[in-house]
Amino acid sequence: MSERLICQVYRSPRRDETYLYVDRGEGLARVPEALLERFGKPEPSIVLMLTPERRMARVEASEVIRLVREQGFYLQMPPPRDPSMLDLYRAPTEGRY
Repeated sequence: MSERLICQVYRSPRRDETYLYVDRGEGLARVPEALLERFGKPEPSIVLMLTPERRMARVEASEVIRLVREQGFYLQMPPPRDPSMLDLYRAPTEGRY
């Protein structure tokens, strides 16, 4: 039998690409107040049915389920910035361009 979780996902109004996953039935009750202060007023984004088999872009669904069950939430942060990618957008400064 696979473990399922109906998950409410909230978007942070303060930080781009930052999301908070919680059990829909519990809501934000188990999220620490200090985290909510930094996160900003959570904006509902989507409701997902998570199963361990579900494919997710940045993390395994089974890990999200485990953390939501254990600590009451999962915080998804933006991916790390790759400084080398900035070179693609810099204006050319050499005469050959």
